[in-house]
Amino acid sequence: MDEQKKINSLKRRYSRSSQPVKSHGPMGGNGGGRQIKGRLPKNAKETIRRLMSYLNEYKFYMGAAFVCVIIGTLATLAGSYMLRPIINQYIAPPGGGLGSVSGLAKGLAAMAAVFLIGVIANYAQSRIMLTVAQNALQKIRDDLFSKIQTLPVRFYDTNNTGDLMSRFSNDVDTIGQMLSSTLVQLFTGVLSIIGTLVLMIYTNIWLTLVTIIMIPVMMRVGGFVASRSQKFFSAQQSSLGAVNGYIEEIISGQKVVKVFCHEDVAEEEFEILNDDLRNNMIHAQFYGSVMMPVMGNLSQLNYILTACIGGLLCVLRGFDVGGLTVFLSFSRQFGRPINEMSMQVTNVFSALAGAERVFAVMDEEPEPADDEDAAELDPMNGYVELNHVTFGYDPGKVILKDLSLYAKPGQKIAFVGSTGAGKTTITNLLNRFYDIQSGEITIDGVDIRHIKRENLRHNIAMVLQDTHLFTGTVMENIRYGRLEATDEEVIQAAKTASAYSFIMRLPAGFDTLLEGDGANLSQGQRQLLNIARAAISKAPVLILDEATSSVDTRTEKHIERGMDRLMANRTTFVIAHRLSTVRNANAIMVLENGEIIERGDHEDLLKQKGRYYQLYTGAVELD
Repeated sequence: MDEQKKINSLKRRYSRSSQPVKSHGPMGGNGGGRQIKGRLPKNAKETIRRLMSYLNEYKFYMGAAFVCVIIGTLATLAGSYMLRPIINQYIAPPGGGLGSVSGLAKGLAAMAAVFLIGVIANYAQSRIMLTVAQNALQKIRDDLFSKIQTLPVRFYDTNNTGDLMSRFSNDVDTIGQMLSSTLVQLFTGVLSIIGTLVLMIYTNIWLTLVTIIMIPVMMRVGGFVASRSQKFFSAQQSSLGAVNGYIEEIISGQKVVKVFCHEDVAEEEFEILNDDLRNNMIHAQFYGSVMMPVMGNLSQLNYILTACIGGLLCVLRGFDVGGLTVFLSFSRQFGRPINEMSMQVTNVFSALAGAERVFAVMDEEPEPADDEDAAELDPMNGYVELNHVTFGYDPGKVILKDLSLYAKPGQKIAFVGSTGAGKTTITNLLNRFYDIQSGEITIDGVDIRHIKRENLRHNIAMVLQDTHLFTGTVMENIRYGRLEATDEEVIQAAKTASAYSFIMRLPAGFDTLLEGDGANLSQGQRQLLNIARAAISKAPVLILDEATSSVDTRTEKHIERGMDRLMANRTTFVIAHRLSTVRNANAIMVLENGEIIERGDHEDLLKQKGRYYQLYTGAVELD
């Protein structure tokens, strides 16, 4: 029982398949929100309808594919039935006479031609459906990726990256398998069953009754196996997402794992998740693979009964040998599509489970649309004011309490205080990563809720404590701050951030390729590039969240000189634990428990001998 609890706990953490879990998001706040879930589709019909909607624009190709399916199926049935006259006329003619070799050759040639038509038709439908399926998958991936670009920061604060990646890869792949092959095979199976049944009735009604009696037995057994496999395929997809999420987190945090000697615990937790995935996959694959042999044995039983009764009809009722041969072939063919359709049921369940996980992301609430009266501030001067702002990531837990402050254009406002006091939360609100519960935030006198988000964020540059560099050259990473910037502007931004000298020492200078989030650079160098990216944006509002916390003292001096140039004529908000970096701020806000308990410049606050004085002199420490 304890082992199962641990499995469930780990799966909740890494697949987010349970109730919402609050977490500290990457922006420094308590993220909250609804979790996407991994479970059986609540409405299978709706899930199928949404999947089929991606095929609407390919109706012509789908029609052509199904015409090929019909031709291929009819060719197979016709070619099989042609064996009856060939046997009766050229191999075992009535009366025991000799057959005709030339007639046999012509009959076999005609039968081969019919089968060749079927082969060509099947090849054509396979190519068409493969193209249609891949185009549909491209659209699904495009929609999924476009959707995640519209989701709020809250979503990423509360969902595991590895599990989201699993939805892009594993879940979409299972959908592709169903679209490319399962649909056609189901249609082919139904058509084959109907066509075979018609020819069987035409050949011999009594032998057909034997086969019909076996159909309910085969369907009952197939339905039982399918119902058992359904839940295990859903559990398999959920477990796979949890394993991917855990692997992604451990690999990205491998240095931390090694520093704290957490390898054994990581292995133990991975083994728990991996064992859970193995068990679910064993059950899912067992019930998926057992379908074929079970249905095959029932088909074999049907074949034996048909052969025995057909032989008696040949001896006692004059049933022709060709007819018996053809009927036995049809009896075998009749069982094969049932077997194949039963096998496809497992693919359908797996695809539906994956489709629901994909659609769960697509159904997430995007960032609210801009107000109808939202406008663009051009130019934005940078007069920022917070009036009686109250906010909490969880509505039941307030982080900022009736907070008010202002910053004039070109001023430098610093926030200091203990961890969790609400410093980073203020910067999150300025960017509208989250919306406040009450109060007002204005820029140049305009409520930011009436400013278009794109325009608002375009005019706010951020330098975070946690840097992120994309795969590409140094120049491309700096230019990310303003894509239309020229090479000369990129170089000047690097000089402003004091990054130029180290960049020129790189193997290819500004053309040096960075990979793995800039793993070939030091933390300080990565931060300098991050600062250069902000420098090139030319945004009138600048946010520095622990921008120099990851660099050494010497590098910090270089950055401070660059920062002074960067902050010139910009409204700047600075969050810093190193109080030496905020001495020249126009105003310093000391926060505790979401409230400003002291405010003033460096000298004024020291004279007050309050909280800031204690922090600066080391009487108390920032935690």
